Amino acid sequence: MAGITKGKSPFYPGQPVPVDLFVGRKPQIERIITRGAGQVEQGKPVAMYIQGEYGIGKSSIAGYVQRMAEVEHNLHSIYAPLSNCNNLNDVAEAVLKATIRSGAYDPTRSEKIGNWLGKYISGQSLFGHSIDLAALRQDSPTLSSAHEMLDFLSETRKRLKDTGVKGVFLVLDEINGISSEPQFGQFIKSLIDTNALSASPLPLLLILCGVEERRREMIQKHQPVDRIFDVVEITPMTKDETEEFFNKAFESVQMRVDLGALELLTLYSAGFPKIMHLLGDAAYWLNNDDIIDKDDAASSILVAADEVGKKYVDQQVYSALRSKDYRSILKKIGKTSPYEMSFGKSNVASTLSATEKVKFDNFLQKMKRLKVIRSGEIKGEYIFNMRMVRLYIWLQSLEKDKNNSGRNR
Repeated sequence: MAGITKGKSPFYPGQPVPVDLFVGRKPQIERIITRGAGQVEQGKPVAMYIQGEYGIGKSSIAGYVQRMAEVEHNLHSIYAPLSNCNNLNDVAEAVLKATIRSGAYDPTRSEKIGNWLGKYISGQSLFGHSIDLAALRQDSPTLSSAHEMLDFLSETRKRLKDTGVKGVFLVLDEINGISSEPQFGQFIKSLIDTNALSASPLPLLLILCGVEERRREMIQKHQPVDRIFDVVEITPMTKDETEEFFNKAFESVQMRVDLGALELLTLYSAGFPKIMHLLGDAAYWLNNDDIIDKDDAASSILVAADEVGKKYVDQQVYSALRSKDYRSILKKIGKTSPYEMSFGKSNVASTLSATEKVKFDNFLQKMKRLKVIRSGEIKGEYIFNMRMVRLYIWLQSLEKDKNNSGRNR
């Protein structure tokens, strides 16, 4: 039977969530808007760090609060991903490029930015301005000092002041590659201090997004960073928030999700927006009758688990477990029920060979460092951090058994 014609999927795996599909996070949003945007609107500079683990939705929250701050507090938003940045010149280029592309929600602001920074714009493209990278890179190093960057951001606000702009909201996202550079922490601290000590401080809301390790890495490289951020912790979404997300997303494309399917999708996504989008997208494409039932949900879980595994487990876990014994231990843990999120050290040890038992403690410590498991409250208990990773390891153990039996025929 032919499947139904599909329109645009309401799910965005690997991308920030569109504002109209954003749900939950009320306490964190209120904190950023009240203590951040609201204060900056009144002229006070604020620095925040949105902190949470991989896939928790940090970028989506940053995008959502930037839009709110533009509408409700008259801030001009600049979103600069730093994923390809290795030094301060790269950071300067990323901020300059992001400024050129800012003002998307207000044609007047966009036009003013274009007129001001026109020498870096080589023409129009399908996706907006085409940027003259040669000209951009020639000038961006001048913004790699805190003073120059502050002058540039102040000029941005000045150019837009007659449109009602009361401050600048700069988000520096994807800081993994640059946070280990000592100059980066020094640059951020100097930018904040220079602004605070100036005769007329720029109303600037500066937000960095990253995992806790990146903030601690910055502190390790430059201790004063410890004092500059109001840290906003992003935790997994609640059961109610997760259910609201799935219902809202499917309803937006005239699809309904039944209770059994909703329970499965909620359980396996574990409150991680990245996993929620992977699961939802898989269910959307697998379904052929506009009703997401338990079978659709179960199939989507297997598809998403495989994708999560290939992107996360294979690259970060299996590649780190080069030892044949380590991989054998992981397989034996994986063969237990995929619905059990915890395992007992003694129970697993009873299945191990003599050489594997010698390496078991080191294996557990390595898995903890890789954020795959954590210690439980009971001595000798270990718990998987993510259901999708747990499921993928189980699937891998089945696949390896199937391959081995095929070779032995």
